[in-house]
Amino acid sequence: MRIASMSKVQRATLIGLLGALFTVASATAGAKPLGHDGQIAFSRYDPLADRDVLYRVNPDGSHEQQVLSAPIGGGTWSPDGTRIAGVVDNGPGAVSTGVVNPDNGNSVVFPPADPDVDNYCFVWSPDGASLACETHGPAGGDRTGISTIRSSDGGGLKQVTTNLTPWGNDVPSDYSPDGRRLVFGSFGEACICIAVVNVNGTGLHHITNGILVSSFGSWSPRGNQIVFSRHATEDVHSSLWVMHSDGSGLHEIHVQVPAGQYPCGAPNADPTAGGCFDPRWSPDGKKIVFGRGDDELGRNVYSVNTDGSGLTQVTHGGADQSNEGADWGTHPLAD
Repeated sequence: MRIASMSKVQRATLIGLLGALFTVASATAGAKPLGHDGQIAFSRYDPLADRDVLYRVNPDGSHEQQVLSAPIGGGTWSPDGTRIAGVVDNGPGAVSTGVVNPDNGNSVVFPPADPDVDNYCFVWSPDGASLACETHGPAGGDRTGISTIRSSDGGGLKQVTTNLTPWGNDVPSDYSPDGRRLVFGSFGEACICIAVVNVNGTGLHHITNGILVSSFGSWSPRGNQIVFSRHATEDVHSSLWVMHSDGSGLHEIHVQVPAGQYPCGAPNADPTAGGCFDPRWSPDGKKIVFGRGDDELGRNVYSVNTDGSGLTQVTHGGADQSNEGADWGTHPLAD
């Protein structure tokens, strides 16, 4: 039947159905459903072992549990909440990538994907199939930068970026929700800044030139913002900031702290103050988990609403997330 021959009611019904179908198709093709907020993974320095060890905890601070006794830090949740990837510290010159099932403790340590490079792989792709790695090759070569490996067996090494600065390196921080881009920290002659690159290595651009960053970015679940930490000036501790993926729309998250507590961005000269650092989004995009403190005051994990309200202290270990930031996953809460 031609549309021209339809009645007004028939045309309206057909247009409504087509609109609904178009909406569903568009959502399926371009959008990603927001996740539910589960447990938080973090590392804690163990002075007896002189290593970081991996923990998990409910967002309200309850049911804190050490995942493994083995030295593994920088834990990040797989998108489905079933695995945690981290850096296994086996002593000087013996660092590798490990993946652990937090429910039963089963873990695997990946053998080197290439004997000529060192890989630190802990950034999951949205489909869970890959891990992005900080890669260091032989001095003076072109192997240093960001690479990816398969999360199933650690194989399939692919180079994404190349950092030719003699002392430089690139540190992956997060994938965009559609899996097409990576946000990362770039250490080079041009700057120490946050950059974005397509996963095939094209389209690399720095987005925080001239900004003194202290973490390298977490992509919001909706894909429209990147949260990171920076020093607003050189004489203050770090604080939490948000921007678009092109560096525009930069603004601070003013964390509301109780009376008498130091704020984010307090002066360095204040011996009672520390910084706010390594922020990452919650799976539902409504909150941010981050570290607060310093080596003297102790470091703990906190969460806050995206508008800066609702500050909550999650951990009380005093030596938490000492290397990489805490990560908020979708693993079911413990009860």
